[in-house]
Amino acid sequence: MAVKFLSFTHKTLTQNPKSKSLYVSYFLNHTLSQDQYDPPFSLTKKPKPKNTTKPRETPDPNNDPKLPVKSDLPFDFRYSYSESNPAIEPIGYREPKRFSPFGPGRLDRKWTGTAAPTQLETDMEKLMEERNRVLGDPLTEEEVAELVERYRHSDCSRQINLGKGGVTHNMLDDIHNHWKRAEAVRIKCLGVPTLDMDNVCFHLEDKSGGKVVYRNINILILYRGRNYDPENRPVIPLMLWKPYAPIYPKLVKNVADGLTFEETKEMRNRGLNSLPLMKLTRNGVYVNVVDRVRDAFETEDVVRLDCKHVGMSDCKKIGVKLKDLVPCVPILFKDEQVILWRGKRNQELESSTA
Repeated sequence: MAVKFLSFTHKTLTQNPKSKSLYVSYFLNHTLSQDQYDPPFSLTKKPKPKNTTKPRETPDPNNDPKLPVKSDLPFDFRYSYSESNPAIEPIGYREPKRFSPFGPGRLDRKWTGTAAPTQLETDMEKLMEERNRVLGDPLTEEEVAELVERYRHSDCSRQINLGKGGVTHNMLDDIHNHWKRAEAVRIKCLGVPTLDMDNVCFHLEDKSGGKVVYRNINILILYRGRNYDPENRPVIPLMLWKPYAPIYPKLVKNVADGLTFEETKEMRNRGLNSLPLMKLTRNGVYVNVVDRVRDAFETEDVVRLDCKHVGMSDCKKIGVKLKDLVPCVPILFKDEQVILWRGKRNQELESSTA
């Protein structure tokens, strides 16, 4: 079978065109596409018009006409209410008193280094009448049971964690923020404040105006009251940073009161070589420590608490609380071990009779 090959003439531009215009027209017709959606080159983006408007000036918070903030709360503002004792005066400060944690010029109270004292005289009768009005009639057993069932579980969304700082100032604002949309708030307490849960409950009720309707070990439910109005909540200026703790007098003396130097040294050695009464964990629950130490002092003169991994700062806070709650005398903090001495028996009898 014969196969015929068709020949096609192939024209190129190798030959010199007759004129320059013919060459240009031929090149444009064979290289540029006529389809507007298929351009030969990528389209260039149109330049954005320059923004001629002036940038907005950020408002200066110090020039806010609402500053300084004025609060009618009838107590001195402190970083922590449950973990500080106003009766003990510090002997020094780690930062100047002009550095207020509320910020410069943001509060109408003067910072003293540990607190911002109130400038108003408090009428306690009027204050108690207002709090009783907000709380309203006492809750019935059915209402308390309903609140407990709603807020006592660990997956409750209305929960505030109370740590080693105790009842802090900014926590009061968190409580009122929860009270905007809920009748109560669940508070989970951990760490050093759990040594004295009565103190925690007192400051929560006293500073927030609410009522603790449920208490189980370290879990609290704080009720806002029947007549609570979120629109008329108290003004709580926030602390912008945590202030440095002041310097307090030395807790452990070289020679314990009522003992000689040799007796104090012997007591410390006995405590370090004795078995630990309890082993405390970091951010644990210490609600039974006070009772255990009191029972141990019925038969022992010296008690050792193993606070390994707790931290030396927390060890000292534990010793300070046990000194007042048991009562006892801390005689040594070493290697995260707390050594407590029960003190003289005649001193305890004289203090109890007084």
